Amino acid sequence: MYGLPRLTHIDDETARTVQAVGVSMLVETMNGSAEGTESTVLGPFHMTESPRRELGDSIDFLGTGRPCVVSGRVLTADGTPLPDTELDVWQCSEDGFYDVQQPDVQPPGNGRGLFRTDGGGRTVVPSHYPIPTDGPVGRLLEATGRHPYRPAHIHFIASADHHRPVTTHAFVADSPYVDADAVFAVKRGLIADFTESFDVPAAPETVGARARLGAAGSGRRRIRRVRDLAVGQLPAPTRRGGGTQNASA
Repeated sequence: MYGLPRLTHIDDETARTVQAVGVSMLVETMNGSAEGTESTVLGPFHMTESPRRELGDSIDFLGTGRPCVVSGRVLTADGTPLPDTELDVWQCSEDGFYDVQQPDVQPPGNGRGLFRTDGGGRTVVPSHYPIPTDGPVGRLLEATGRHPYRPAHIHFIASADHHRPVTTHAFVADSPYVDADAVFAVKRGLIADFTESFDVPAAPETVGARARLGAAGSGRRRIRRVRDLAVGQLPAPTRRGGGTQNASA
């Protein structure tokens, strides 16, 4: 069982507007950690609780897209592997829709999963897609002569005890709109090559993603080079007035 989206329709339009004018990405950039993998926006389609998956499970329940195998590690900022780290993964289908946008087509939890390191999961190559334009955001984009599209990407949140979580994307390098994201979320260091392979289904190290966190059937498939995702170390507790208080992260 996984949670419903956190936003109402009205709140969702507010969030889309903030993203479409670049405020979300500005705040993210100003408050991002100096160490670890670069962060980017959360996006409106994250669920409060994704379904838990075993290592190697597929998050594609449709079976209609080009297969994509994802594997990697979560590391500290200095490169030390972090065991038993939680990795929240979500993405749209090959047609550019998330499960909550197509409840009559996609089963709940399609394209989503909570994994624990070490290991990988199987999914499909995501597509670029438009942000919803049936409200004020659509009128804003039209009035300013802008398109509504986001480049293809996979979302990740890597988190571990005593470490700052990192919210980030892996953008498909040859995706349309990778140089013109409607919400300005692309960073050069988050663009990854997804290359074709004709290896057997169990081919290791196909799509690779390494997350760095600071301490405190044969057939065609798409693969990604190994890269790092990282989050910074939480500040040490500070003492104030005789008590112990955690500094704000």
